[in-house]
Amino acid sequence: MEILIAVAIVAGAYLFASIPWGLLIGRINGIDIRKQGSGNIGATNVTRTVGKGWGRLCFLMDFLKGLLPVLIAKKLTMTGSVSDPYQIVIASTALACVAGHMWSIYIGFKGGKGISTTAGLLMALTPYSVLIAGVVWAAVFFTSRYVSLASICAAVILPIAAVIFSVTGVQPQPGTVLGLLIFLAALAIFRHRSNISRLLNGTENRFDKKKKSAKKPEAV
Repeated sequence: MEILIAVAIVAGAYLFASIPWGLLIGRINGIDIRKQGSGNIGATNVTRTVGKGWGRLCFLMDFLKGLLPVLIAKKLTMTGSVSDPYQIVIASTALACVAGHMWSIYIGFKGGKGISTTAGLLMALTPYSVLIAGVVWAAVFFTSRYVSLASICAAVILPIAAVIFSVTGVQPQPGTVLGLLIFLAALAIFRHRSNISRLLNGTENRFDKKKKSAKKPEAV
């Protein structure tokens, strides 16, 4: 593959993932989502501030920001082997998606915490691991009602599941992808460091769909 094509794929992924859907949804509803609730542009804050339907739309759009670019990169590189050198382009595209959401060029290199977008790109890379992580997320969330705790637990379990599936041959992955998963898990934990601090000192707010804006929600 020509180096310019590879650069175009990665750059396009970043620009596409930089679209701040949560901010746009807020503006449609006449508010600046960054000045409401937690101030985050992710689906959780949109749900708590604008409503459940808008929150679901925001999650879907952020999810697609990760899914579509990686699927396109896989199609354009025509890769079919875990040893294919084009896997580095796919991994770079995935990383660009996360970077675009977290540090959007359209809003001063600020953004969300990247959980929805990461879930989308991982669905394109390692769907079995995403299903396991999804089960863990749901179990932790519906038990604790903490979005942040559920997101952190899912981020931790995902690379572990991917390594197990790869080693057992269920869903083999190249080293570049496994390394990317470990990095993304570490990044997710880092981006949730304030939530972790609040969880430890007992001040993190639970997700309560009956209360629209009384408390700060956890950010996605």
